[in-house]
Amino acid sequence: MPTMPNPVQDRPSELLIQQAAQRAIARYEGQAGSLLPILHAVQDALGYIPDTAVPTLVEALQLSRAEIHGVIQFYAHFRDQPAAPVVLEVCRAESCQAMGAEHLAQHARQHLGCDFHGSSANGKVTLEPVYCLGLCAQSPAVMIDGEPYARMTPAKLDDLLHAKGYEA
Repeated sequence: MPTMPNPVQDRPSELLIQQAAQRAIARYEGQAGSLLPILHAVQDALGYIPDTAVPTLVEALQLSRAEIHGVIQFYAHFRDQPAAPVVLEVCRAESCQAMGAEHLAQHARQHLGCDFHGSSANGKVTLEPVYCLGLCAQSPAVMIDGEPYARMTPAKLDDLLHAKGYEA
């Protein structure tokens, strides 16, 4: 997993942003439907998709700024602000909802002191919704930095965050 910038301390330089955009474009340009993989590559490199990367994408892909922003806003996975070093994703799909994910999400919001798409006050953890982790038979599920955890409860989540040193 790539190292994500700390939103409290780090913002990538404009040069880094443009380099990430150019690398992503070079890798996928000319392929049908290249916008999504390019956006994924930029976010993987920088931790988010900076607004200043969009004009480079507009020019290379011959899309409007509105089209690119629309895709970024439509997909919950993409973010336009830096995430904290740790990303906690709580599954919001039907199976997880039926097994208590709403209670788990409320607990996570309360524990971290932020809502979805926000970060804890200390800048260590970003809370994100995700719409199916594929663990439906073991609901509810969360993912922490790309690692899935099933049959999650509020107490297990607290223990997991504590054990990993991700206190809010």
